[in-house]
Amino acid sequence: MGNSSLHWRYAVKQFDATRKIPEDQWNEIEESLVLTPSSFGLQPWKFIVITSPEIKSQLQGASWNQTQPRDCSHMIALAAMKQVTEEYVDSFLQSICSGRGVEMDSLAMYRQVVLGFLKNQEGRHFEWATNQVYIALGQLMSMAASMQIDACPMEGIVRSEYDRILGLEGSNFGTVVGCALGYRHSEDKYALAKKIRFPRQTVIEHRA
Repeated sequence: MGNSSLHWRYAVKQFDATRKIPEDQWNEIEESLVLTPSSFGLQPWKFIVITSPEIKSQLQGASWNQTQPRDCSHMIALAAMKQVTEEYVDSFLQSICSGRGVEMDSLAMYRQVVLGFLKNQEGRHFEWATNQVYIALGQLMSMAASMQIDACPMEGIVRSEYDRILGLEGSNFGTVVGCALGYRHSEDKYALAKKIRFPRQTVIEHRA
């Protein structure tokens, strides 16, 4: 993906509700979420894809009545794990054993490091997992831009309402942020607005 894709993208304000992302391209976007890097590789998240018009309309009401959830092709709620348990860590390590053909004993030291970290983060697992979710959001938006698929990250949402609508209440996951994906409407004036960023020398420093 060249810089041209990043210059092309913007946070879409108005989606074309008549256009849908083709299934093969959507599968690539989902794969990019699956492949997102995370601390220790633990993947403490869940990505809920919403295409139901009824549910998307409900999410509009839980998004300060912004129209993107209603009109986009696919809406994603990115949720973080509230508590990362020892059982979850062991299931993750077992997947390493199965995928790489190694014995669990060989991961004993790694297991202790991970569990030690999580113990030190006791009571803050959701905060830590939330940071991981934002890595996934960045990868999602970059992947979409590379495919000329529009996106709008949405923090202007009522998380508790998203949890209620999506059936996350009482679960081990909580909504962090939303992202609407689809195609910009021809009348969205923001599509042609000049992208404003601080100069490179302001935001990047070198230590040679």
